[in-house]
Amino acid sequence: MDTSLLAGWPVIVVQNIAWGEMDSYAHVNNVVYFRYFENARLEYFRRLGWPVAAKPTGVGPILQSTQCRFRKPLTWPDEIAIGARVAEIGADRFTMEHTIVSAHWKGVAAEGSSVIVTFDYSKNAKAPLPDAVLQRIRELQERS
Repeated sequence: MDTSLLAGWPVIVVQNIAWGEMDSYAHVNNVVYFRYFENARLEYFRRLGWPVAAKPTGVGPILQSTQCRFRKPLTWPDEIAIGARVAEIGADRFTMEHTIVSAHWKGVAAEGSSVIVTFDYSKNAKAPLPDAVLQRIRELQERS
């Protein structure tokens, strides 16, 4: 898989397309692209050391919104690379960009973004982005 189109992206997840991800039009269903974005987003969180798998009891991420621009239809069999990076940081949120590159197309199949809000699960309310998480985001972005 050539990931050169994602050069400079701090997180790249490579995976195969599964047969069951296609719909009756013989291409990957549009909702699956959001799962691909999620895979890269959660890998980004893992690299930050920001746990999301356990029952949240403190401050953690919550998805506020997401969007996708579909450029090329994905089909089985194919191998894809999904990139994730932080594009913008606010006091209580940050925006991630996502790109999916197809080995079959040798190019970008989709681009999107997600807004992640910092959420205090014990208070059921937004919270400021913790300084430690902000620092780890900066470090991860700088390594790319």
